[in-house]
Amino acid sequence: MSEQQTVLYDAPGPRARRLTLIVSVLAALGIAAVGYFLVYRPLDENGQFTMEKWGPLIDPGNEVFPLVWARLRDGFVATLTAAGLAIVCSLVFGTLLAILRIQLKALRKRQFAGLSAPAAWSLRGLGWVLNAITRFCVEIFRGLPVVITIFFVASALPDLGVDLGDVLWYLVIGLTIYNGVVIGEILRSGMEGLPGGQREAAQAVGFTSFQTTRMILLPQAFRIMLPALISQLVVVLKDTSLGFIISYEEVLRVSRFIIDNLANPIQVYAVVGAIYILINYLLSKLAEYAQRRLARGRRTRDLPAGTAPPSILPQGVPGAARDAEDTGREQSAAPTSGTRADAGTS
Repeated sequence: MSEQQTVLYDAPGPRARRLTLIVSVLAALGIAAVGYFLVYRPLDENGQFTMEKWGPLIDPGNEVFPLVWARLRDGFVATLTAAGLAIVCSLVFGTLLAILRIQLKALRKRQFAGLSAPAAWSLRGLGWVLNAITRFCVEIFRGLPVVITIFFVASALPDLGVDLGDVLWYLVIGLTIYNGVVIGEILRSGMEGLPGGQREAAQAVGFTSFQTTRMILLPQAFRIMLPALISQLVVVLKDTSLGFIISYEEVLRVSRFIIDNLANPIQVYAVVGAIYILINYLLSKLAEYAQRRLARGRRTRDLPAGTAPPSILPQGVPGAARDAEDTGREQSAAPTSGTRADAGTS
């Protein structure tokens, strides 16, 4: 074991390792015994492991097997459809909300040098009021349980004369409001956590506040907060199961119909739960892959000897800034040439 690894704790000796092994084996045997006597045996005595219960789900020769999986397939298609629409809408709504809050915060600090004092105070006051309203809405929708948001949308919109026709859209709107607010706060915190020097550099080369947010801060916030964003998208997928309260035919509501006919809730919920776990596992692997690709993209390659590094100015910088950079290089090169010429003459 290296010196760095032994700084925080001492390496266990032979006696400690034997004791750890014995305790681990005893704990594993205890867990296995509890699982056998409290889980397996009661289920076995009640006939929960018979093919009569599992056959409709795992035996293709069972007469109801095709019907059961056709219903489960329809339920999962409805679940993934609602989740996909809610994810896209939540990302768009959350991104716009994060940009709005960042811009309102910048508006409160802006000096408005070209305007009179009353007009400048009025604009800063307007920014303060709008920021307070958006923050109040964020705290309200972030604090409400998502089930209440879904039920409220499905009940309030028809009462207001807004009939969307399909119950799917009420579920999508409810999920979008809640998860969009959370995603907006994730992105806002990511942008505000970036070094302030980036904003100052962007302002120095002529970027507006909106250009700085859109071209510099927001892309970095997406990259930095990617793990939190993926976790929230997994939450969106799982929250689609709340569609049962508005009679949406998602997979758990379909499972209830199957259970009512076959009387095998443990088996059906075990299969559905395993499929949910598989989907979430694939999403987590997708997040790890995206993080690796982004990390690989940020690595800078070693330049060959004698090659000048590329310009650090981003694309879209005004031409005056690039001209100033070229002029500075020419001015810095001129004295050197003159010195060499003088030295050669002397």
